[in-house]
Amino acid sequence: MKVLQVIDQAFRTTTEEQDDTILWLTQSMRGAGGNLTVLLSGHGVYYAVQQTPQPALTLASWSQTEPADITRDLNNLIESGVPVYAVTDDLEERGLSTRQFLPGVQAISRQSLVNLYESVDQVWQW
Repeated sequence: MKVLQVIDQAFRTTTEEQDDTILWLTQSMRGAGGNLTVLLSGHGVYYAVQQTPQPALTLASWSQTEPADITRDLNNLIESGVPVYAVTDDLEERGLSTRQFLPGVQAISRQSLVNLYESVDQVWQW
């Protein structure tokens, strides 16, 4: 079964966790043999152009000593064979279209989404 993971929100739980939960889930499922594809859309497209890891955060006496490293997580997914797409229209709307993609992230227009959605058995929207 082919599953498309649509990540529409950026930085969900990255303050208190070491990873974006959906990227972590996708990597875990891939490790178990899952046939997955990732689509970065909406605010999630920022992941495709992010160049630096999240900074450490301190709140009162608590510190997040291992902040999320989205770039590393996406690179690991791509290296494991998971196709990763970013919606170009969403990048343009956010003023990010001139920034360089992480290696391996593929651009896709909204018009081409139909073909991507039809190529999978299930779509999981996050």
